[in-house]
Amino acid sequence: QVQLAESGGGLVQAGGSLRLSCTASGRTSTNYVMGWFRQAPGKEREFVAAISWSGRNIYYANSLKDRFAIFRDGPKNTVYLEMNSLKVDDTAVYTCAGSPTYSGLGSTGDWGQGTQVTVSS
Repeated sequence: QVQLAESGGGLVQAGGSLRLSCTASGRTSTNYVMGWFRQAPGKEREFVAAISWSGRNIYYANSLKDRFAIFRDGPKNTVYLEMNSLKVDDTAVYTCAGSPTYSGLGSTGDWGQGTQVTVSS
């Protein structure tokens, strides 16, 4: 079992920045992939970013890669999502996900509880 604990959500004005963090505990493995998904009101959940255990492999949603950055602190088992130039459309519940495989990320893998990010105009 792996537990994912997120923090860092909140209210921010458009154009501002916010950093989310997600710490994994429990039975993680050296190939444990972690990432972020988000779900806005009335919309389906969408992929935001993912990072490999080593941090060498990183993937972004095309629409977000210029403003968002994902990175991890290996010894702390923590992944961060740095969000810059935030827009009102970025308002969503952001949820951390983890899995031993990329195919399992966001599906059969682990989930955090989610953290609300609200961007005001």
